[in-house]
Amino acid sequence: MVSSQKAKRVAADAVEFLEVLETAGVIVDGDNQVVNQSSRALEMGLVEYEKVISTELVELMNEARRTKSSITLELFFAKNFRSPKLYVSARATMLSEELVILLVEDRTEAKRLEETRRDFVENISHELKTPISAISLLAEALQVALDDPEQVKKFANNLQRESKRLGALVTKIIQLSRIQAGDLQGEIEVFDLGSTVDEAIELNQFLADSKGVKIASDTPADIFVMGDAGLISMAMKNLIENAVLYSDSGSNVGVGLTVDGDFAEVTVTDQGIGIPLDQQERIFERFYRVDPSRSRETGGTGLGLSIVKHAANNHGGDVTVFSRPNLGSTFTLRIPTHQEEDNQKEMQ
Repeated sequence: MVSSQKAKRVAADAVEFLEVLETAGVIVDGDNQVVNQSSRALEMGLVEYEKVISTELVELMNEARRTKSSITLELFFAKNFRSPKLYVSARATMLSEELVILLVEDRTEAKRLEETRRDFVENISHELKTPISAISLLAEALQVALDDPEQVKKFANNLQRESKRLGALVTKIIQLSRIQAGDLQGEIEVFDLGSTVDEAIELNQFLADSKGVKIASDTPADIFVMGDAGLISMAMKNLIENAVLYSDSGSNVGVGLTVDGDFAEVTVTDQGIGIPLDQQERIFERFYRVDPSRSRETGGTGLGLSIVKHAANNHGGDVTVFSRPNLGSTFTLRIPTHQEEDNQKEMQ
């Protein structure tokens, strides 16, 4: 137990200082009895019945006391089996002859971002390797087949296809990086969402015609939103392109625009292969593909839906999907309408 008034004052002063930090702090005496704790430590559930509940953290404090030095440890922590696991960085230091202070920083988000970056780099390396290798092999094949015009034409066409695939991949990687960094492409302005959706449809018309897919649309005018029109156009192009790519010849893709409360909703419906229920939460992840073999056939990069998700989030909206295998899919992009535009119209 704490044996002096001085130790109690030290503990109180230390916790008062910790309250201004995001780091959780716990102070224990020589018997590892909790003397004081910060509000953040209380939120994390580090202490129960005046004891630190993690055996790893208790051992860390004992080691700090034994060596009379600061000891740091990174570990997963959960208050109980029902609580989500947190990845924390903990440091134990002698505060006085009697007291040890334990500082715990939640690094769960930092670790998630670190893993995301690592996976992103690995995925990029893998995705870039395929078209680059193909281009290299095709260039070698062209040199060998110089005396055979038919083979030259065949290899040249394949080379062009792989070059376009590589260019599309690099472009979407750049787009996604900018969007995730909050770097919007153009000026923030009020724009007619119907016109923007119509532009995205037009950009996909050649692809649809070449695949024998019909795009039907109902995009009324005078539905205004505020944001980056170019970014929303890019997101809509990706959604419509995705629907066309995964549709069979002779099928239809529908694009609709409505208002629901304070949100404008753009729906893109196809009659394609659909998405299994257990994979629908993952399709907005970078490079995730429901059917990798089909993606190679269509030339998909696995980045289009991720761009859509971040574009929606950057505009205060969201994107959802409803799908069943072999019955098609419906993607819904929701972003807030611009209310001031309606008020100005009423005043005129």
